[in-house]
Amino acid sequence: MSQHPPLIFSGNSNPQLAEEIAKRLKLHVGKALVTEFRNAETRVEIGENVRGSEVFVIQSICKTPTGKSVNDALMELLLMIDALRRASAARITAVIPYYGYAKQDKKTKGREPISAKVVANLLKVTGAKRIVTMDLHAAQIQGFFDIPVDNLMAMPVLCNYLKKEGLCDEKIVVVSPDAGGVHRAEIFAKRLNSSLAIVFKRRPEPDVSEVTDIVGDVAGRIAVIVDDMISTGGTLARAAEAIKARGATQVYTVASHGVFSGDAVDVLERSGIEKVIVTNTVPLDDVEMHPKFAQLSIAQTFADAISRITTNRSVSELFSGEEPAKMDRPVLLPEPATIG
Repeated sequence: MSQHPPLIFSGNSNPQLAEEIAKRLKLHVGKALVTEFRNAETRVEIGENVRGSEVFVIQSICKTPTGKSVNDALMELLLMIDALRRASAARITAVIPYYGYAKQDKKTKGREPISAKVVANLLKVTGAKRIVTMDLHAAQIQGFFDIPVDNLMAMPVLCNYLKKEGLCDEKIVVVSPDAGGVHRAEIFAKRLNSSLAIVFKRRPEPDVSEVTDIVGDVAGRIAVIVDDMISTGGTLARAAEAIKARGATQVYTVASHGVFSGDAVDVLERSGIEKVIVTNTVPLDDVEMHPKFAQLSIAQTFADAISRITTNRSVSELFSGEEPAKMDRPVLLPEPATIG
């Protein structure tokens, strides 16, 4: 690839995370005008020379801190990629900490779209040559792309936090909130040296669920519910009630993505959950005002992945060790090219 140092750009959905990633790489976020025309159409203008450079665009497909919609975040990402391609960037990698539109990853009934595939097509057509994301809602979404996809895991950071809080070994039981999350929960249980339980539920309508059964022993232990995302919060609140009814002493929940749609924060505040632990793939306003919530930075994981991509090293090695990597280790990047 290019002998120049990589360039980092960001849209408006998660600028704070982009700044953290750039800082850990000892880089700066590139100049880019990402705003709106008066008719509410998205306006993008790249303010730096990118010719021949490897470029990373950091943008979660989620609501922005300024109140713009998921659709605005997606359009910003697509137009930034197109602008960079037309400016002759050598390779453009879309770094998407939270991959939105992933809930519809298959048809469950007739006349439904597969929106995760539509977004994959849009990213490729506009010029992305690689995708870096985290904890996709369904692993098969990687197969929707005909370009490389690095699906990073928040698990090491989340497990490290739980261990520091003493939430490990025999005192806890890791709980999968549904049958589809069993594999994820098994990885957490193995890392935390704990047992496993599974909540079975049904969905009478979208974003609504009902707990039907719990398999596994939760009595007398702290239950740690592990999920990939928290949307409305209702599912977790009901699962916590059912788990406590089975004898669990406390209920914690951890998730990679805190989407928190509608009044989800209030629902979780009123629930029997002791603590809600998420990463900053999706920005959470005023997290310090909600003592029940903890938001962990995932910037180092993305910085390490970007470093390995630019130096052609394995990304999967980041998650092959037993302990999460230290947050302050140096990040290796290509040396700037010398002239003459």
